[in-house]
Amino acid sequence: MKTHSTRRFSGLIRCALIAITLGCALTAQAGIVPFPQGFKTRMVTTPDGTEIFVRSGGTGPAVVLLHGYADTGDMWGAMAVELAKDHFVIIPDLRGLGKSSHPPGGYEKKNQAGDIRTVVTALGADRAAVVAHDIGNMVAYAYAAQFPEKVTRLVLMDAPVPGIGPWDDILRTPLLWHFHFGGPDAERLVQGRERIYLDRFWNEFGAHPERIDEATRAHYAELYALPGAMRSGFAQFHAFTQDAIDNRAPGQAKLTMPLLAVGGEKSFGLMMATVMRFAATDVREAVVPDSGHWVMHENPDFTVALVSGFLRESESTTADRRLTPADIKGAPAIHGGTGTSEKGGIQTVILKGNPNQPGLYTIVLRIPAHTKIAAHDHPDDRVASVLSGTWYFGYGEQFAVDQLKALPAGSVYTEPPSRPHFAETRDEAVVLQITGFGPSGTAYVEAAADPRNGKR
Repeated sequence: MKTHSTRRFSGLIRCALIAITLGCALTAQAGIVPFPQGFKTRMVTTPDGTEIFVRSGGTGPAVVLLHGYADTGDMWGAMAVELAKDHFVIIPDLRGLGKSSHPPGGYEKKNQAGDIRTVVTALGADRAAVVAHDIGNMVAYAYAAQFPEKVTRLVLMDAPVPGIGPWDDILRTPLLWHFHFGGPDAERLVQGRERIYLDRFWNEFGAHPERIDEATRAHYAELYALPGAMRSGFAQFHAFTQDAIDNRAPGQAKLTMPLLAVGGEKSFGLMMATVMRFAATDVREAVVPDSGHWVMHENPDFTVALVSGFLRESESTTADRRLTPADIKGAPAIHGGTGTSEKGGIQTVILKGNPNQPGLYTIVLRIPAHTKIAAHDHPDDRVASVLSGTWYFGYGEQFAVDQLKALPAGSVYTEPPSRPHFAETRDEAVVLQITGFGPSGTAYVEAAADPRNGKR
């Protein structure tokens, strides 16, 4: 019995390819990156009287950037520089943090989602993409769950969401003792020692804490030493119990907008996508290399290119491509995806179009050595080229070694609609380029051979 793929992935992010493969990466800057000229600041008052400090600027589709703990909206300077070229960028400080006011309550993320909705509409926007990090993820998820029709795209970076996936196991991690730290005595312990407390976060959760320089640390320590700031910060964590209850509420629907789940290579990594697939139907994954938790501080160039490309993906599917073999090797990729065999270890770079949607698409597959792919087919008509390595490929409803033909680099083959085929790599990895006309999918001749069913 054949089983067709239902997992939806968005296409490869346009700007990440341009910025990284064509050598146009942003220049990393030490300290706090200034916001672009023309950005304005203002206070927005929520219905309960809380004052939310907001920066905004640029023109185009709206995008909201939400910071996490030990940061404020100032963490997004480098991102704002890039996105303001073609977006209206909205950057609030969360309730109780940064230059926003410090109310006694309201730190449940469902309530803070209301704060963000007030900010967005006060600035004249309606629908927006949302990009978040750390505790910002939790607010962003709550916002997308409450206002799904108002969120065009969602990016969540390197932090779990209360109540989603293995949340209870995450709570038992000793490194996260600060989730339960707070109260009047904790405030007294930290008062005057805010820098020491924050250094612990930057040092223990960063792969390269040295990249969070003295100027950056001093800047945030000063903001977190403001009257009421530490109490508000602790309250963000204390609300997690209610946040988990809210996120597990009966009838809570999965998110359907395109969602990019990003993990630092030496932090959450691919686990971000694993977690978010419990709560969303259209998840793609990405890993920020050479970074721990603080992706905007440790590897801002890659992070900015990754996020900006994902946001622009829906705005342009006809970007120019001039990729050398080295460019293709280093291009950001997803694991598996629509139109692939979904075999573990295979990485997909989407060069053009979207295999989930009607129309032309082109993908590049990076297939590890010693990979064996059972007989399967795709509904669309496809043509493939071998870019590097030797690909062993055959047609038929059963994998048969004697039916494999060795296709060295430069070879071309076809995958007619619904024509079963099988393949393997041997002692070297292989890179393929496949062009088809979507929507694509994958069906295995034998369900037991389908790697998506968890049996092999």
